[in-house]
Amino acid sequence: QVRIVESGGGLVQPGGSLRLSCAASGNIFSIYHMGWYRQAAGKQRELVAIISSGGSTNVADSVKGRFTISRDNAKHTVYLHMHSLRPEDTTVYSCSAEVHDSWYWGQGTQVTVSS
Repeated sequence: QVRIVESGGGLVQPGGSLRLSCAASGNIFSIYHMGWYRQAAGKQRELVAIISSGGSTNVADSVKGRFTISRDNAKHTVYLHMHSLRPEDTTVYSCSAEVHDSWYWGQGTQVTVSS
């Protein structure tokens, strides 16, 4: 069994920064991709950023230049570094990990950007 737990969300003012963390635990031998997604009300789920075990990344155009993704393979943890946050970044951010050819999801963490 694999468990995915996100943390680091919260309330931040426009222009501020947050770092989200996502840790995978359980019966894990290897994790290939780890990624962050978000889904605002009334919109489709959007891939924010994804990183492979080798460090290759893909970041959505909507956040490129403001968000970066990194991971610690030894800790089975992925991070989303968010800067210059905007009100439109407000939503729940969910983490997903590709473990042994299956994708596992966390419960999500709320990010609210407001003054």
